[in-house]
Amino acid sequence: MTTDVVTVFLRHGPAVLLLERSSEVGSYAGQWGAVAGHAEGDPDEAARRELREEAGVEDATVVRRGDPFEVHDPDHGTWRVHPFLVDAESRSVATNWETASHEWVPPTEIRRRDTVPDLWASYDAVRPTVETVAGDGEHGSAYVSLRALDVLRDEAALADDYDDAAAVARDLRDARPGMAVVRNRVNRAIHEADRTPASVEASALAVAREAVDADDRAAARAAAELGDAPTVFTLSRSGTVLAALRAAGPDRVVVAESRPGGEGVAVAEALAAEGFDVTLTGDANVPATVTDCDAVLVGADAVFPDGTVVNKVGTRAAALAARDAGVPVLVACAADKIATEAPPAGETDGDPAALYDGDADLAVANPVFEAVPGRLVDAVVTEDGALDGDAVAAAVRERRGWASWE
Repeated sequence: MTTDVVTVFLRHGPAVLLLERSSEVGSYAGQWGAVAGHAEGDPDEAARRELREEAGVEDATVVRRGDPFEVHDPDHGTWRVHPFLVDAESRSVATNWETASHEWVPPTEIRRRDTVPDLWASYDAVRPTVETVAGDGEHGSAYVSLRALDVLRDEAALADDYDDAAAVARDLRDARPGMAVVRNRVNRAIHEADRTPASVEASALAVAREAVDADDRAAARAAAELGDAPTVFTLSRSGTVLAALRAAGPDRVVVAESRPGGEGVAVAEALAAEGFDVTLTGDANVPATVTDCDAVLVGADAVFPDGTVVNKVGTRAAALAARDAGVPVLVACAADKIATEAPPAGETDGDPAALYDGDADLAVANPVFEAVPGRLVDAVVTEDGALDGDAVAAAVRERRGWASWE
């Protein structure tokens, strides 16, 4: 007999939720598992049902659905497991009678605990990889950097030697060469580790935890800089910017759709669902819209020593319009986004066919990122406050030191 079940890994930051099964359940009492349950019918619906019933989580974002696989147990028959990876907004959960205790732990802890059968195989089917880091066009660079550290941590736990872990670090740096924060955080994790896989695993986790704290503090600093600005304009998707807006609580937020990709639409929907007064506007309307706002708040993919900011295309038009209207432009990001070198050519290019797939003999420019001169930015706000020239220079020196691990 084969029974379909879902296994749902609820993730927040670098940790996932593990549940210790209570003595009242019919199988695997006392062992650790993820949110799980029978999957009669649609596995997606079953995953959301189990999140509600076992963790009290109503709103979560499905990151990945893994291919189902079978687990054979002589005592319980065959389980057909449907694995899911889901991002949670917080670590607040409400477990039910099926759970004796719960912990938020790094996923590699699965390999060290007495778990339900093949729990690591379920996680392995949905965990981030170098390829998912390279292909993530939806999330901001801070989020992508955390996923890169997840990959480094997981692969180090599986590595036979230090050289294997170091090879993964190189692949991650190459995966998103234009995202300074990915390069910096991966470099730091390797730089601060001893030459053992276990040390790389521990270092990647430590850097990830510090990164989450830095992003949170940068958001708090940016919210303070915003003050009581009634109407704030933003574009693209930045977790730091979203956190700053939630903390500042402006009367109204204007969000550009942010093509290519259009991730501004999801940002507008998320803020509206939280009760914000939100206006979504087209990218062509950005210059006119900015003049009616009280502040511009955007994230950054990189900040260069001369003050140049690299961010989603459309940021420069917003900054130019803001300068003409006397509207302050604030950039919110962690200091790890300070770049030590220019991004390679090609990182900023989007899919030409997304803009034009006709037969005319013409060139297509569909950039994803662009450079915004520092003269158009009023402040770059990090976890340490607004940067000045000396602070940027010191940060550059430190991050060049992290890159010296090779």
